Amino acid sequence: MTSTKKGSAFFDKFSSSVARLTGTSTAFISAFIIVIIWAVTGPVFHFSNTWQLVINTGTTIITFLMVFLIQEAQNKDTLSIQLKLNELIAATKGASNRVLDIEDLTEDELKVLKKFYGKLSGLSEKEEPLGTTHSIDEAKKNEIIKKSNGDIL
Repeated sequence: MTSTKKGSAFFDKFSSSVARLTGTSTAFISAFIIVIIWAVTGPVFHFSNTWQLVINTGTTIITFLMVFLIQEAQNKDTLSIQLKLNELIAATKGASNRVLDIEDLTEDELKVLKKFYGKLSGLSEKEEPLGTTHSIDEAKKNEIIKKSNGDIL
């Protein structure tokens, strides 16, 4: 394993652990206690600029670092959810495989798909029984069949 892969694996595990740890009530209570201690020591330090700088610097540094740790953990979670959804789509008979890489589309392409799925929803609402139309392709086929039979949508 190269040093880059080792470093990446370490950062991946570290960021996941820190994100889990900082998302607990214990972490919140600890941070709250630190702020209370800081506030209580204000009169001791005569509310000096240094006293204020301590909390400002500490919170800024922690926030700056946490943004990157949380984003890395979020990216990993998002990717794993996408992969799980892709597996479900790929394994489900009748599901449209066209949406497997939907996360790579532009915002404009996603808006077009949203309109298309809105149309699909409208077509599905006209179907009996509930759940008859399962995919875009099936909805189109059902629409063509209905039109050829003289049914009105």
